[in-house]
Amino acid sequence: MKATFSPYLAGIADGLKALIAELKTSYDYVSVLSTDSVGFTITASQRVKSINGENLTTERGTVVRVYKDGLYSEYSFNLFDPSQVKETAEKIKKVLDMQLSLLKATNSKVYDTKILNDEPEELFVEMDTTDLPESTDLSALVAKLQKFSDEGVAMSEEIIDCNVRAQSTHVCKMFLTANKDLRQSYVYSEGSVSMIGVRDGKSNSSYNGISDREGPALFDGLSKAVKEAYTALNDDLGAGTIEPGEYDIITTPEVSGLIAHEAFGHGVEMDMFVKKRALGAEYIDKRVGSDLVTMHEGAKCVKDVASYAFDDEGTPAGDVIEIDKGILKTGVCDALAALRLGIKPTGNGKRENFEHKAYTRMTNTMFDAGTSTKEEMIASIKKGYLLAGMDSGMEDPKHWGIQCIIDRGYEIIDGKLTGKVVSPVVLTGYVPDLLGSISMVSDDYLSFGNGACGKGYKEWVKVSDGGPYLKARATLG
Repeated sequence: MKATFSPYLAGIADGLKALIAELKTSYDYVSVLSTDSVGFTITASQRVKSINGENLTTERGTVVRVYKDGLYSEYSFNLFDPSQVKETAEKIKKVLDMQLSLLKATNSKVYDTKILNDEPEELFVEMDTTDLPESTDLSALVAKLQKFSDEGVAMSEEIIDCNVRAQSTHVCKMFLTANKDLRQSYVYSEGSVSMIGVRDGKSNSSYNGISDREGPALFDGLSKAVKEAYTALNDDLGAGTIEPGEYDIITTPEVSGLIAHEAFGHGVEMDMFVKKRALGAEYIDKRVGSDLVTMHEGAKCVKDVASYAFDDEGTPAGDVIEIDKGILKTGVCDALAALRLGIKPTGNGKRENFEHKAYTRMTNTMFDAGTSTKEEMIASIKKGYLLAGMDSGMEDPKHWGIQCIIDRGYEIIDGKLTGKVVSPVVLTGYVPDLLGSISMVSDDYLSFGNGACGKGYKEWVKVSDGGPYLKARATLG
């Protein structure tokens, strides 16, 4: 079925176009982004059941962006009455003129930015989906999730709780200018299992998730996720600690995605190039990895939670090859950063919601697949670890340091898994050294879209990442 476009947005489109025409009498460029996204989040465990009609991306509102004399300004609101166009335009102009007066009164320096392109363009996209969140029987879904939780706890007396979570959102967005009319509608869903257990006085937890640009039918897959979470938890409860040092490693696709996100995610968001806060700006067309490393970033490079038709500035979705056979070719950027850098925007201008500023943000960040098999990679290691389970990560874009906290490592000796498990594992290093050490890449490929990514400590948006198994050398502790 198709994810049908919002009747509400369709109903206010003509009024917003009239608002644009009214504001164009005072400004050189005017754009409007209107959103109407509905969804839910459900949690079921042994201790709690909850249904929330909101989540990170549910919203209804509009943001207006205007340009005059080298300066961009924005105004957001959640209610719009098409019969009050002139009154709304006057209110917007009054607030924005006040902002400009404040800048002049304080002698604030204004970065003189060029005007955005406004070539004629029309787009109407209703993406395919299995079903819609607004048509879901929430009571039946709660019962299903509770059943999964009960099954998880019944797997062992060591399990204290099994938290099962499901989130689904129907996203509708409309971007309008004097010459553009872009409309899109799609559904994404994500589910997760968090299991807690105790053995010999030691507690631990495991996490597993599923995601796709699909409807709530995706949640049937949580039954398998519960079983996988139990296997991981059992390994964690029997795990020892790792002896710090440098090792040959193999990363599962989930951990490969974490490295992709942290290594060449924030570090090549090119609004950081404008601010001179990223070392990546100095490495364009230079080697940053081995010949086996090719990395894509963009809403079109894979189908997952961050796959859309156009971004929040009306730029079509892209598939950017950031690293080509080890050479850093480019980063990704929003429309205003692109103007300041003299390049084309890549479709990575994203807002947390209509009340927030657009920044350069990641969408899907993925290593390309190779030609090896996981078995060949394991057989090639004399002493090292297979790393599995993503916990968290961070990077320093200015100096390219990386730290990834990984749930567990499976010991490999003389090309065979020994059965010994260590947990947790902290991977650290200098990004070009880590990517430069990649010597084998598997022929399979997965993406993961659970959770969200912040810009610094805030500005959360949906992202996904992943890739194949990678063999590399890294410092573990």
